[in-house]
Amino acid sequence: MSVQYGVWHFDGKSVDLEEFRQAETLLAPYAHDGLSCHIEPSIRMIYGPFHTTSESRREIQPYVLPSGTVFVWDGRLDNRTDLLRILRGDLHDDSPDVEIVAACYRKWGLPRLDALIGDWALTIWEPTRRTLVLAKDFLGTRHLYYRLAQGRIAWSTVLDPLVRFRKDSLSLCEEYLAGCLASLPAPHLTPYNEISSVPPSSYVLLRNGRATVSKYWDFDPGKSIRHATDSDYEAHFLEVFRQSVRRRLRSNLPVLAELSGGMDSSSIVCVADELIARNAGVLLAPKTISYFSSSEPDWDEAPYFAKVEERRGRVGFHVDLETRGFFRFSYDPDSLSLSPSASPRTGPDDEIDEFFESTGHRVLLSGIGGDEFLGGVPTPAPELADLIAAFDLPQLAHQLKAWALAQRKPWLHLFAGACRDFLPTAIRPSNELERPAPWICQAFAKRHRHALAGYPGRIHLFGTRPSFQHALDTVEVLRRSLAWSGLSPSRPCEKRYPYLDRCLLEFLFSIPRQQLIRPGQRRSLMRRSMRGIVPEEIITRKRKAFVARAPLAALAYEWDLLVDGEQFLVSEPLGLVNQESLLQAMQDARAGREVRLLPLVRTLALECWLRQLSSHTICHGLSTARRNISRIPARSFSKKKGGENHEIRETRSRCAG
Repeated sequence: MSVQYGVWHFDGKSVDLEEFRQAETLLAPYAHDGLSCHIEPSIRMIYGPFHTTSESRREIQPYVLPSGTVFVWDGRLDNRTDLLRILRGDLHDDSPDVEIVAACYRKWGLPRLDALIGDWALTIWEPTRRTLVLAKDFLGTRHLYYRLAQGRIAWSTVLDPLVRFRKDSLSLCEEYLAGCLASLPAPHLTPYNEISSVPPSSYVLLRNGRATVSKYWDFDPGKSIRHATDSDYEAHFLEVFRQSVRRRLRSNLPVLAELSGGMDSSSIVCVADELIARNAGVLLAPKTISYFSSSEPDWDEAPYFAKVEERRGRVGFHVDLETRGFFRFSYDPDSLSLSPSASPRTGPDDEIDEFFESTGHRVLLSGIGGDEFLGGVPTPAPELADLIAAFDLPQLAHQLKAWALAQRKPWLHLFAGACRDFLPTAIRPSNELERPAPWICQAFAKRHRHALAGYPGRIHLFGTRPSFQHALDTVEVLRRSLAWSGLSPSRPCEKRYPYLDRCLLEFLFSIPRQQLIRPGQRRSLMRRSMRGIVPEEIITRKRKAFVARAPLAALAYEWDLLVDGEQFLVSEPLGLVNQESLLQAMQDARAGREVRLLPLVRTLALECWLRQLSSHTICHGLSTARRNISRIPARSFSKKKGGENHEIRETRSRCAG
C-alpha cells in the first residue's frame, strides 16, 4: 500500500521544516517507489507510492487540479471501467485511478464518495474553501490516522510521524486496550487518546479548525434478491465472485495468493486459474504461498493444499512454521512498536521477507471473510431470528426440528439462542466469549464492558431482517480486524480480499439465509457452486484445523521473561489486570489445565507491548508506571489476603494522577 502524510496549520502558520523532514525519513522505509511532496505556506503533504498496476505508474501525486484542489489517493479503483463510461471527458482507458477520482469529485462532490468501489484512503485539500477531507473505503482496508491539536492537524498512513519527535506526550486509550484484551478495538480508535483513525465508510471534514465525521454509505436493508432455483443462486454467486477475484488480479506484476488448504483460499486460487484460462494473456496466473507446521499434530495442511497444486500443475512456496518458532510474546528490546498489532518477529518472518524481496511480489490475495460471510460457522440463529420476526411459526417449527437433528441439540436450546439477541445487551445472559477474563480488574471491566464483550449489538425484532442485522455485526468484526493489521516496511505487500468485495457482500446480504447454510450443510451455496472448480477433497473437508499448541509452547519457552519480578506486571498499576489471577491462569495453562486461552494470549501480548513502550518517553503515565513498579521488590507483587498490596495501590494512584 502507498503511504501519505500531511500537516496543516489552521492559522496560516508555516509548517516546521525540520519536523517535515523527519516525517519524510520515517515514511521512507514504507515508500518503495520514492517520495513526492506538495508544499503551500500552511500545508504540506507527502506521498509515497507503492505501484501495483500499470496505470499507477503513470500517475503524478499529489494530484493538483487547475483550481488548486489537491488529491492524494492510496488505493485501487475496482469500478474504473464503469466510471470511465459515465464520466468520459478528457479521461482515457489507461487514465490513473487518481484522475478518475478527481473527475468524480468535480462532478458529484463529497456526497458521492460511495461511487468509488475498491480499497482506498483519500485526502482532498481545497485551498479556496480552506477545507481538508480525509476519507476511507466502506470496510477500512487502508489506514489513515489523524491528530488534531494546538491549532493544526497532522495525518498519516502510519502512526510513526504522529507519535515520534513531538514534544507533547501522549496518553493510552483505555477502550483501545480493552479491545486488545477481547475481540480487537473499534476501528476508529488507536492506542493513543490524542490520535484517531478515520472510520470506515466515512470521511472527516476539517473546516475552521473543527473536525466533523460523516458516513457516506451503508448497505441497503431493502435490497432483496430472489431466484426460482438453487442453480440460479449458484450461477449468480459465481458471477459476482469471479468479478471480485478478477478485480483483485489487476496488476502489472505477478500476484501471490495464500493457499491454506481450506475452502476459502482454494476457491480464490482455482477461480483465478479459471479466469486466466478464459482470458489468456490478459491476467497473470497467481503463485501461491502456504503455511504449515510439521510439528503441529492438529495442523497438517500440506495434503490439502497439495491437492490444489496438483490440479493447477504448479507447486507454490511452502513455509514450515515450527511450533515454537512462529509465535512469540516478547518484543525486540532494541526496537519500538507503536501499536500492539505489530507482532514480535519470529523465525519464519525472515524466510518470508526474503521470498517477497527475491520474487518481487507486491500483491497478496487473502481468504479473510469467507468463513464469516459464507456460512463457515454453522449457526442457525440468523435464520431462526428471521422466522421469529416474520411470525412464520410452521416454518420455524420445521427448521428448529431440522437444526436440532443436525446439531444434536434440543430445539428449545436453539430457540433460546435465537431469541437471546433480541434482548437488550444490559439484561441478556452473556456467553463465555462476552464475559471478561477472570484476571481483568473489576473496575476496568465495568468501565469498558462493551469493548471487553466484543461490542455486542442488539437485534431488533421489527424493521430490518434480523439476518441482515447479524451480517452488519459481522462487517463490524471484520472492520476491527482490518484496522488492527498494520503495515510492515520489511515486507512490502498490498493485501487484497476477494471475499470482502462490496458487490459480493451486497449479493450475500440480499439472498435468503437458507442458501448460505442449511441443516447439516455448512457453506451450502459455496460448496454447490464450486463443484468442478475446486478439488473434491477440499469441498468435502469437514473443518479446517485449529492451532492451539504454539501459544502454549511460547508461554513455556518465555516463562522466565514473562514472570520476571523486575518487570511483572506493567499492566497491573495501570488498572488493567490482577496479577495474582493472571499468574494463576498462566500456571494452569503451563500445567495443561483448561484456561481461556485466547484472552490469556492477548493479555500477555499486550503486557509485553506495554513493557516495550514503557521504556520510551512516549506516554508519560506509562513511563511513570514502569519507574514506580521497578522499585517494588518482586515479593511485593502478590496480593495480600483481605486487600490489595499497598505498593501496587499507590503506584496505580500515581499513574492515574
